Amino acid sequence: MVSGPDRMPPIPPDRLTPAQQAAAEEIASGRRGGVYGPFVPALRSPELARRLQALGEYLRYDLALAPRLREMAILLTAREWSQDVEWAIHAPVALDAGLLPEVVDAIADGRRPPAMREDEALLHDFVEALLRRHEVGDDTYARAIQAFGEQGVIDLVAAVGYYATLAMIMNVARTPPPAASPGLRGRPRHAPSRPAPDVD
Repeated sequence: MVSGPDRMPPIPPDRLTPAQQAAAEEIASGRRGGVYGPFVPALRSPELARRLQALGEYLRYDLALAPRLREMAILLTAREWSQDVEWAIHAPVALDAGLLPEVVDAIADGRRPPAMREDEALLHDFVEALLRRHEVGDDTYARAIQAFGEQGVIDLVAAVGYYATLAMIMNVARTPPPAASPGLRGRPRHAPSRPAPDVD
C-alpha cells in the first residue's frame, strides 16, 4: 500500500520533452484514452512507457482468456503487491466481467475465495503458485494447458508479470489511487512468506 507523497506526479505539459510529449500522445490516443496510473511515472522513460502501453493494450484488451479470468489474475497480482491504483481500476472491471463480489472481497483480504468456478479455482492455484513459489507444478500446469491452451497459459504468465511491473513502478513512485476509491487501504496484507496451495 502506498504511504507518503506522490514521488512522480504528472509532469506539467510545458515541461514535457518532445519524446515524453510523443509518448503521452500515443498513450492517450489508444484505448486507454489518457495518461494515468502507472503511465504517469513511466513517462519519465518515454520509450519504456510506449512499449509498456503496447504490451498492456494486448494483455488488457486481447488476452487469450475470458475477461473474468483476466481480471482475477490482475486482482491477485495487485493484492500480492498491495497496489491500490491497480485495485481501484480493476476491481470494478472484474465485477462487471462476472467475478462474484465474494471472490473479489476474499482476494482483497488475502484469503482463498470460497465457491469459485472451476476455471477460477484453477487460475487462482496457478497464479498463487507463480507468485509465491515462482514456479508452477506439473499437475497445475497440465490442468491449465487443458483448460486455457498453451496461448492462454503464456498470456496468463505475461499478464501477471506485466501487472507486477506496473505495481512495482507505482509502489516506488507512490502513485495515489483515485480520490473516490479506498483501493486496498484498510485491508490486511498477507505475509509474503505465506505458501502457495500445495496442489501438485
